Amino acid sequence: MAPLTPPGGAAPPSRRTRRTRHAVTAWATAAAVAVLAACSPGSAGGADSPAPAPTPDVSSPTPTPAPDPTDGQAAPEEPVEAPARYLLATEAESDGLAVVDPTIREGSAVVDRVEVGAAPWGVAVHAPTMRAYVSTAQGVAVVDLAARERVDLIPYRDTPARVGFGEYRRGGMGIAVSPDGTRVYVAVHRGDSSTLETIDVASREVLASTPVGLRPFDVLVAVDGREVYTVDHDEFSVHVVDTTTFEARRIEVAPFGTEGGLASFEKPHYAVLDDDGSLLLPYQGRVLVRLDPATGTTTSVPSAADSHQHGVARAPDGRVVVVGNGPFGNAAGGPNVTVLDPATGAEQVAPLTRRHETATTWTDPATGGLTAVLAGGYTQAEAWDGATVVDLDALATYEIQIPGRPQVVVPLPEGPSA
Repeated sequence: MAPLTPPGGAAPPSRRTRRTRHAVTAWATAAAVAVLAACSPGSAGGADSPAPAPTPDVSSPTPTPAPDPTDGQAAPEEPVEAPARYLLATEAESDGLAVVDPTIREGSAVVDRVEVGAAPWGVAVHAPTMRAYVSTAQGVAVVDLAARERVDLIPYRDTPARVGFGEYRRGGMGIAVSPDGTRVYVAVHRGDSSTLETIDVASREVLASTPVGLRPFDVLVAVDGREVYTVDHDEFSVHVVDTTTFEARRIEVAPFGTEGGLASFEKPHYAVLDDDGSLLLPYQGRVLVRLDPATGTTTSVPSAADSHQHGVARAPDGRVVVVGNGPFGNAAGGPNVTVLDPATGAEQVAPLTRRHETATTWTDPATGGLTAVLAGGYTQAEAWDGATVVDLDALATYEIQIPGRPQVVVPLPEGPSA
Protein backbone atom coordinates (compact mmCIF):
# COMPACT_ATOMS: atom_id res chain seq x y z
CA MET A 1 0.00 0.00 0.00
CA ALA A 2 0.95 3.66 -0.36
CA PRO A 3 2.29 5.74 2.54
CA LEU A 4 -0.21 7.23 5.00
CA THR A 5 -0.02 10.62 3.30
CA PRO A 6 -1.44 10.17 -0.22
CA PRO A 7 0.52 11.48 -3.19
CA GLY A 8 -0.22 15.16 -3.68
CA GLY A 9 -1.77 16.31 -0.85
CA ALA A 10 -13.00 -14.02 26.46
CA ALA A 11 -11.47 -17.13 26.41
CA PRO A 12 -7.96 -16.99 27.93
CA PRO A 13 -5.09 -17.30 25.45
CA SER A 14 -4.53 -20.95 26.34
CA ARG A 15 -8.03 -21.90 25.31
CA ARG A 16 -8.72 -22.24 21.60
CA THR A 17 -12.19 -21.09 20.60
CA ARG A 18 -14.04 -21.79 17.39
CA ARG A 19 -14.37 -18.76 15.13
CA THR A 20 -15.96 -17.64 11.90
CA ARG A 21 -15.27 -14.97 9.29
CA HIS A 22 -16.50 -11.17 8.69
CA ALA A 23 -19.42 -11.06 7.58
CA VAL A 24 -17.08 -7.92 4.74
CA THR A 25 -16.38 -11.02 3.26
CA ALA A 26 -18.26 -13.60 5.73
CA TRP A 27 -21.57 -14.12 7.92
CA ALA A 28 -22.64 -17.17 5.90
CA THR A 29 -22.12 -20.11 8.30
CA ALA A 30 -23.23 -18.37 11.51
CA ALA A 31 -26.19 -16.74 9.76
CA ALA A 32 -27.42 -20.04 8.30
CA VAL A 33 -27.32 -21.72 11.71
CA ALA A 34 -29.18 -18.84 13.30
CA VAL A 35 -31.83 -18.78 10.57
CA LEU A 36 -32.45 -22.49 10.90
CA ALA A 37 -32.76 -22.22 14.68
CA ALA A 38 -35.26 -19.38 14.38
CA CYS A 39 -37.43 -21.11 11.76
CA SER A 40 -37.34 -24.72 12.99
CA PRO A 41 -40.39 -26.17 14.80
CA GLY A 42 -40.33 -25.80 18.56
CA SER A 43 -40.21 -29.56 19.18
CA ALA A 44 -38.16 -32.20 17.43
CA GLY A 45 -40.90 -34.77 17.88
CA GLY A 46 -44.21 -32.89 17.95
CA ALA A 47 -47.20 -34.45 16.23
CA ASP A 48 -44.99 -36.95 14.43
CA SER A 49 -43.76 -38.63 17.67
CA PRO A 50 -44.63 -42.35 17.86
CA ALA A 51 -47.70 -43.25 19.95
CA PRO A 52 -47.08 -45.20 23.19
CA ALA A 53 -47.32 -48.98 22.90
CA PRO A 54 -50.64 -50.47 24.17
CA THR A 55 -50.76 -52.65 27.30
CA PRO A 56 -50.09 -56.22 26.16
CA ASP A 57 -52.76 -58.95 26.54
CA VAL A 58 -51.69 -61.17 29.44
CA SER A 59 -52.90 -64.23 27.50
CA SER A 60 -50.45 -63.48 24.71
CA PRO A 61 -46.93 -64.86 25.28
CA THR A 62 -45.24 -62.10 23.23
CA PRO A 63 -46.54 -58.52 23.40
CA THR A 64 -47.04 -56.86 20.02
CA PRO A 65 -45.57 -53.34 19.91
CA ALA A 66 -47.59 -50.50 18.46
CA PRO A 67 -46.72 -49.65 14.84
CA ASP A 68 -44.35 -46.73 14.28
CA PRO A 69 -46.34 -44.06 12.40
CA THR A 70 -43.12 -42.91 10.73
CA ASP A 71 -42.09 -46.41 9.59
CA GLY A 72 -41.32 -46.42 5.90
CA GLN A 73 -41.64 -42.65 5.63
CA ALA A 74 -38.86 -40.18 4.98
CA ALA A 75 -38.09 -37.82 7.84
CA PRO A 76 -39.36 -34.27 7.26
CA GLU A 77 -36.72 -32.06 5.71
CA GLU A 78 -35.30 -29.19 7.72
CA PRO A 79 -35.52 -25.75 6.11
CA VAL A 80 -32.31 -24.69 4.41
CA GLU A 81 -30.99 -21.27 3.54
CA ALA A 82 -31.77 -20.32 -0.04
CA PRO A 83 -28.86 -19.25 -2.25
CA ALA A 84 -28.40 -15.50 -2.30
CA ARG A 85 -29.79 -14.08 -5.53
CA TYR A 86 -28.27 -10.65 -5.01
CA LEU A 87 -25.21 -9.01 -3.51
CA LEU A 88 -24.74 -5.87 -1.45
CA ALA A 89 -21.99 -3.45 -2.46
CA THR A 90 -20.86 -0.27 -0.69
CA GLU A 91 -20.40 2.74 -2.99
CA ALA A 92 -17.17 4.26 -1.65
CA GLU A 93 -17.30 7.40 -3.81
CA SER A 94 -20.96 8.06 -3.07
CA ASP A 95 -23.45 7.48 -0.24
CA GLY A 96 -25.17 4.28 -1.25
CA LEU A 97 -25.50 0.59 -0.53
CA ALA A 98 -26.25 -1.06 -3.86
CA VAL A 99 -28.30 -4.21 -4.37
CA VAL A 100 -26.58 -6.02 -7.22
CA ASP A 101 -27.69 -8.82 -9.55
CA PRO A 102 -24.44 -10.46 -10.74
CA THR A 103 -26.20 -12.09 -13.69
CA ILE A 104 -26.84 -8.75 -15.43
CA ARG A 105 -24.00 -8.33 -17.92
CA GLU A 106 -25.33 -5.39 -19.94
CA GLY A 107 -25.82 -1.98 -18.33
CA SER A 108 -25.85 -1.41 -14.61
CA ALA A 109 -26.20 -4.53 -12.45
CA VAL A 110 -27.74 -2.46 -9.63
CA VAL A 111 -31.41 -3.35 -9.10
CA ASP A 112 -31.98 -1.27 -5.96
CA ARG A 113 -30.13 1.22 -3.80
CA VAL A 114 -30.27 2.51 -0.22
CA GLU A 115 -28.74 5.84 0.84
CA VAL A 116 -26.67 5.05 3.93
CA GLY A 117 -24.28 7.97 4.44
CA ALA A 118 -21.15 9.44 2.92
CA ALA A 119 -18.20 7.29 1.83
CA PRO A 120 -19.35 3.83 2.98
CA TRP A 121 -16.57 1.27 3.44
CA GLY A 122 -17.64 -2.05 5.00
CA VAL A 123 -20.95 -3.87 5.38
CA ALA A 124 -21.89 -6.63 7.81
CA VAL A 125 -25.13 -8.61 7.56
CA HIS A 126 -27.14 -10.38 10.27
CA ALA A 127 -29.43 -12.67 8.30
CA PRO A 128 -31.91 -13.73 11.05
CA THR A 129 -32.95 -10.10 11.62
CA MET A 130 -32.41 -9.05 7.99
CA ARG A 131 -30.30 -6.12 9.11
CA ALA A 132 -27.18 -4.72 7.46
CA TYR A 133 -24.69 -2.46 9.22
CA VAL A 134 -22.60 -0.13 7.06
CA SER A 135 -19.48 1.75 8.21
CA THR A 136 -19.66 5.21 6.65
CA ALA A 137 -17.57 8.33 7.22
CA GLN A 138 -20.37 9.67 9.44
CA GLY A 139 -21.47 6.68 11.52
CA VAL A 140 -22.87 3.16 11.31
CA ALA A 141 -25.94 2.99 9.09
CA VAL A 142 -28.58 0.44 10.10
CA VAL A 143 -30.42 -0.93 7.06
CA ASP A 144 -33.67 -2.90 7.08
CA LEU A 145 -32.97 -5.34 4.25
CA ALA A 146 -36.60 -6.43 3.89
CA ALA A 147 -37.81 -2.86 3.45
CA ARG A 148 -34.51 -1.78 1.83
CA GLU A 149 -34.26 1.43 3.77
CA ARG A 150 -31.95 3.00 6.32
CA VAL A 151 -33.62 3.03 9.72
CA ASP A 152 -30.86 4.63 11.80
CA LEU A 153 -27.41 6.21 11.70
CA ILE A 154 -25.39 5.60 14.87
CA PRO A 155 -22.63 8.20 15.36
CA TYR A 156 -19.14 7.14 16.36
CA ARG A 157 -17.80 8.15 19.75
CA ASP A 158 -15.26 10.21 17.80
CA THR A 159 -17.20 11.35 14.75
CA PRO A 160 -14.96 13.08 12.17
CA ALA A 161 -15.30 16.87 12.04
CA ARG A 162 -15.64 16.77 8.26
CA VAL A 163 -16.62 14.19 5.71
CA GLY A 164 -14.02 12.94 3.26
CA PHE A 165 -13.70 10.29 0.58
CA GLY A 166 -10.98 7.87 -0.41
CA GLU A 167 -8.70 5.43 1.34
CA TYR A 168 -7.43 7.95 3.87
CA ARG A 169 -10.74 9.47 4.89
CA ARG A 170 -11.60 9.28 8.58
CA GLY A 171 -14.47 7.22 9.92
CA GLY A 172 -15.57 3.63 9.85
CA MET A 173 -13.59 0.92 8.07
CA GLY A 174 -13.87 -2.81 8.85
CA ILE A 175 -17.13 -3.89 10.49
CA ALA A 176 -18.68 -7.09 11.85
CA VAL A 177 -21.83 -8.11 13.73
CA SER A 178 -21.93 -10.56 16.63
CA PRO A 179 -23.44 -14.02 15.93
CA ASP A 180 -26.49 -13.22 18.07
CA GLY A 181 -27.00 -9.85 16.42
CA THR A 182 -26.84 -7.86 19.66
CA ARG A 183 -23.58 -6.02 18.96
CA VAL A 184 -21.77 -4.38 16.09
CA TYR A 185 -17.99 -3.99 16.05
CA VAL A 186 -16.61 -1.22 13.84
CA ALA A 187 -13.04 -0.06 13.31
CA VAL A 188 -12.83 3.74 13.30
CA HIS A 189 -9.88 5.54 11.70
CA ARG A 190 -9.10 8.76 13.60
CA GLY A 191 -6.17 10.09 11.58
CA ASP A 192 -3.23 9.33 13.86
CA SER A 193 -4.92 6.47 15.76
CA SER A 194 -7.67 3.88 15.38
CA THR A 195 -10.13 2.21 17.72
CA LEU A 196 -12.61 -0.64 17.73
CA GLU A 197 -16.00 0.68 18.82
CA THR A 198 -18.47 -1.79 20.31
CA ILE A 199 -22.08 -0.77 19.65
CA ASP A 200 -25.11 -2.15 21.50
CA VAL A 201 -27.75 -2.73 18.82
CA ALA A 202 -30.75 -2.32 21.15
CA SER A 203 -29.70 0.97 22.74
CA ARG A 204 -27.74 2.25 19.71
CA GLU A 205 -24.97 3.29 22.11
CA VAL A 206 -21.19 2.82 21.96
CA LEU A 207 -20.32 0.52 24.88
CA ALA A 208 -16.55 0.72 24.51
CA SER A 209 -13.82 2.21 22.37
CA THR A 210 -10.68 0.03 22.34
CA PRO A 211 -7.37 1.25 20.84
CA VAL A 212 -6.14 -1.03 18.02
CA GLY A 213 -3.64 -0.75 15.17
CA LEU A 214 -3.72 2.06 12.64
CA ARG A 215 -6.23 1.82 9.76
CA PRO A 216 -7.94 -1.53 10.37
CA PHE A 217 -9.17 -2.55 6.92
CA ASP A 218 -11.01 -5.59 8.24
CA VAL A 219 -12.85 -6.79 11.37
CA LEU A 220 -13.83 -10.40 12.11
CA VAL A 221 -15.75 -11.91 15.02
CA ALA A 222 -15.60 -15.36 16.66
CA VAL A 223 -18.48 -17.84 16.37
CA ASP A 224 -18.93 -17.80 20.14
CA GLY A 225 -18.73 -14.00 20.19
CA ARG A 226 -15.92 -13.93 22.77
CA GLU A 227 -13.28 -12.29 20.58
CA VAL A 228 -13.05 -9.79 17.76
CA TYR A 229 -10.07 -9.42 15.43
CA THR A 230 -8.89 -6.28 13.64
CA VAL A 231 -6.52 -6.46 10.66
CA ASP A 232 -4.34 -3.39 11.14
CA HIS A 233 -2.99 -2.38 7.75
CA ASP A 234 -0.49 0.28 8.79
CA GLU A 235 0.96 -1.58 11.79
CA PHE A 236 1.65 -5.09 10.44
CA SER A 237 -0.63 -6.50 13.13
CA VAL A 238 -3.81 -8.17 14.26
CA HIS A 239 -5.46 -7.08 17.50
CA VAL A 240 -7.47 -9.62 19.52
CA VAL A 241 -10.21 -7.86 21.51
CA ASP A 242 -12.00 -9.59 24.40
CA THR A 243 -15.70 -8.77 24.09
CA THR A 244 -16.28 -8.98 27.85
CA THR A 245 -13.40 -6.86 29.15
CA PHE A 246 -12.79 -4.91 25.88
CA GLU A 247 -9.06 -5.41 26.41
CA ALA A 248 -6.84 -5.98 23.36
CA ARG A 249 -3.75 -8.06 22.62
CA ARG A 250 -1.49 -7.16 19.71
CA ILE A 251 0.02 -9.84 17.47
CA GLU A 252 2.56 -8.79 14.87
CA VAL A 253 2.03 -10.56 11.53
CA ALA A 254 4.85 -9.58 9.19
CA PRO A 255 6.18 -12.53 7.18
CA PHE A 256 8.52 -10.22 5.23
CA GLY A 257 9.44 -7.90 8.09
CA THR A 258 8.41 -4.31 8.73
CA GLU A 259 11.11 -2.46 6.85
CA GLY A 260 9.74 0.61 5.12
CA GLY A 261 7.01 1.20 7.70
CA LEU A 262 4.08 3.07 6.20
CA ALA A 263 5.70 2.94 2.76
CA SER A 264 5.88 -0.85 2.80
CA PHE A 265 3.65 -2.98 0.57
CA GLU A 266 4.17 -6.15 2.62
CA LYS A 267 1.35 -5.33 5.03
CA PRO A 268 -1.93 -7.12 5.87
CA HIS A 269 -5.22 -6.03 4.31
CA TYR A 270 -8.05 -8.52 4.81
CA ALA A 271 -8.51 -11.97 6.38
CA VAL A 272 -10.91 -14.89 6.65
CA LEU A 273 -11.37 -17.41 9.45
CA ASP A 274 -10.87 -21.12 8.91
CA ASP A 275 -12.95 -23.85 10.54
CA ASP A 276 -10.38 -24.32 13.30
CA GLY A 277 -10.54 -20.64 14.27
CA SER A 278 -7.26 -19.57 12.71
CA LEU A 279 -7.02 -16.40 10.63
CA LEU A 280 -5.87 -16.73 7.02
CA LEU A 281 -4.07 -13.63 5.70
CA PRO A 282 -2.62 -13.40 2.16
CA TYR A 283 0.65 -11.55 1.53
CA GLN A 284 1.97 -10.50 -1.87
CA GLY A 285 0.92 -13.68 -3.68
CA ARG A 286 3.84 -15.38 -1.98
CA VAL A 287 2.38 -16.82 1.23
CA LEU A 288 -0.95 -17.38 2.92
CA VAL A 289 -0.28 -16.93 6.64
CA ARG A 290 -2.26 -19.00 9.14
CA LEU A 291 -2.43 -17.21 12.51
CA ASP A 292 -3.54 -18.88 15.74
CA PRO A 293 -5.01 -15.93 17.68
CA ALA A 294 -4.86 -17.81 20.98
CA THR A 295 -1.10 -18.37 20.89
CA GLY A 296 0.06 -15.81 18.32
CA THR A 297 1.94 -18.48 16.37
CA THR A 298 1.94 -18.48 12.56
CA THR A 299 2.58 -20.95 9.76
CA SER A 300 2.58 -20.28 6.02
CA VAL A 301 1.20 -21.92 2.89
CA PRO A 302 3.29 -20.96 -0.18
CA SER A 303 1.64 -19.25 -3.15
CA ALA A 304 2.79 -18.75 -6.74
CA ALA A 305 0.47 -15.80 -7.48
CA ASP A 306 3.31 -13.24 -7.04
CA SER A 307 0.94 -10.23 -6.93
CA HIS A 308 0.23 -7.54 -4.32
CA GLN A 309 -2.87 -8.93 -2.61
CA HIS A 310 -5.89 -7.26 -1.05
CA GLY A 311 -9.29 -8.98 -0.75
CA VAL A 312 -9.79 -12.58 0.36
CA ALA A 313 -12.87 -14.78 0.63
CA ARG A 314 -13.44 -18.36 1.73
CA ALA A 315 -15.55 -20.79 -0.31
CA PRO A 316 -17.83 -23.38 1.34
CA ASP A 317 -15.37 -26.13 0.39
CA GLY A 318 -12.53 -24.43 2.28
CA ARG A 319 -10.67 -22.91 -0.66
CA VAL A 320 -9.71 -19.25 -0.42
CA VAL A 321 -10.01 -16.72 -3.23
CA VAL A 322 -7.52 -13.85 -3.22
CA VAL A 323 -7.33 -10.68 -5.30
CA GLY A 324 -3.91 -9.74 -6.69
CA ASN A 325 -3.28 -6.18 -7.90
CA GLY A 326 0.04 -6.34 -9.65
CA PRO A 327 3.75 -5.57 -9.08
CA PHE A 328 4.21 -3.74 -5.77
CA GLY A 329 6.88 -4.28 -3.16
CA ASN A 330 8.37 -7.76 -3.43
CA ALA A 331 5.59 -8.95 -5.77
CA ALA A 332 6.49 -8.87 -9.47
CA GLY A 333 3.45 -10.35 -11.25
CA GLY A 334 0.43 -8.66 -12.79
CA PRO A 335 -3.17 -8.43 -11.56
CA ASN A 336 -4.70 -11.85 -11.00
CA VAL A 337 -7.00 -14.02 -8.94
CA THR A 338 -5.80 -17.08 -7.08
CA VAL A 339 -7.84 -19.99 -5.71
CA LEU A 340 -5.81 -21.75 -3.03
CA ASP A 341 -6.63 -24.76 -0.86
CA PRO A 342 -4.81 -24.14 2.45
CA ALA A 343 -5.19 -27.78 3.45
CA THR A 344 -3.42 -29.25 0.41
CA GLY A 345 -1.57 -26.29 -1.07
CA ALA A 346 -3.26 -26.83 -4.46
CA GLU A 347 -3.55 -23.53 -6.30
CA GLN A 348 -4.99 -22.09 -9.51
CA VAL A 349 -4.02 -18.62 -10.74
CA ALA A 350 -5.72 -16.68 -13.53
CA PRO A 351 -4.72 -13.26 -14.90
CA LEU A 352 -7.04 -10.26 -14.67
CA THR A 353 -7.09 -7.05 -16.69
CA ARG A 354 -8.19 -4.83 -13.78
CA ARG A 355 -7.44 -4.27 -10.10
CA HIS A 356 -9.85 -5.00 -7.26
CA GLU A 357 -10.28 -4.35 -3.55
CA THR A 358 -12.38 -7.09 -1.92
CA ALA A 359 -13.88 -10.48 -2.74
CA THR A 360 -16.83 -12.63 -1.80
CA THR A 361 -18.16 -15.99 -2.96
CA TRP A 362 -21.60 -16.39 -4.52
CA THR A 363 -23.57 -19.31 -5.91
CA ASP A 364 -25.54 -18.61 -9.09
CA PRO A 365 -29.13 -19.65 -8.19
CA ALA A 366 -29.89 -20.54 -11.82
CA THR A 367 -26.91 -22.80 -12.48
CA GLY A 368 -25.69 -23.71 -9.01
CA GLY A 369 -22.19 -22.71 -10.09
CA LEU A 370 -19.84 -21.40 -7.40
CA THR A 371 -18.26 -18.06 -8.25
CA ALA A 372 -16.23 -15.29 -6.71
CA VAL A 373 -17.18 -11.64 -7.12
CA LEU A 374 -14.31 -9.14 -6.96
CA ALA A 375 -15.16 -5.48 -6.21
CA GLY A 376 -13.45 -2.88 -8.41
CA GLY A 377 -13.18 -0.15 -5.79
CA TYR A 378 -9.41 -0.44 -5.44
CA THR A 379 -8.16 1.88 -2.69
CA GLN A 380 -5.26 3.15 -4.81
CA ALA A 381 -5.31 4.33 -8.42
CA GLU A 382 -7.20 2.48 -11.14
CA ALA A 383 -10.38 1.90 -9.16
CA TRP A 384 -13.35 1.33 -11.45
CA ASP A 385 -17.15 1.19 -11.35
CA GLY A 386 -17.80 -2.52 -11.43
CA ALA A 387 -16.89 -6.02 -10.36
CA THR A 388 -15.47 -9.17 -11.93
CA VAL A 389 -17.33 -12.47 -11.60
CA VAL A 390 -15.06 -15.54 -11.61
CA ASP A 391 -16.13 -19.15 -12.15
CA LEU A 392 -14.19 -21.00 -9.44
CA ASP A 393 -13.87 -24.19 -11.47
CA ALA A 394 -12.98 -22.96 -14.96
CA LEU A 395 -11.67 -19.53 -13.80
CA ALA A 396 -13.63 -17.94 -16.65
CA THR A 397 -14.54 -14.30 -15.94
CA TYR A 398 -16.97 -11.56 -16.92
CA GLU A 399 -17.50 -8.01 -15.69
CA ILE A 400 -20.59 -6.27 -14.30
CA GLN A 401 -21.23 -2.53 -13.82
CA ILE A 402 -21.68 -1.03 -10.33
CA PRO A 403 -21.50 2.80 -10.16
CA GLY A 404 -19.83 4.56 -7.24
CA ARG A 405 -16.65 2.48 -6.92
CA PRO A 406 -17.82 -0.63 -5.03
CA GLN A 407 -15.59 -1.13 -2.00
CA VAL A 408 -16.96 -4.24 -0.26
CA VAL A 409 -19.32 -6.91 -1.60
CA VAL A 410 -21.25 -9.48 0.45
CA PRO A 411 -24.22 -11.77 -0.32
CA LEU A 412 -27.72 -10.47 0.41
CA PRO A 413 -29.55 -13.23 2.34
CA GLU A 414 -32.82 -14.50 0.91
CA GLY A 415 -34.05 -16.24 4.07
CA PRO A 416 -34.96 -19.93 4.62
CA SER A 417 -36.91 -22.10 2.24
CA ALA A 418 -38.37 -25.57 2.68
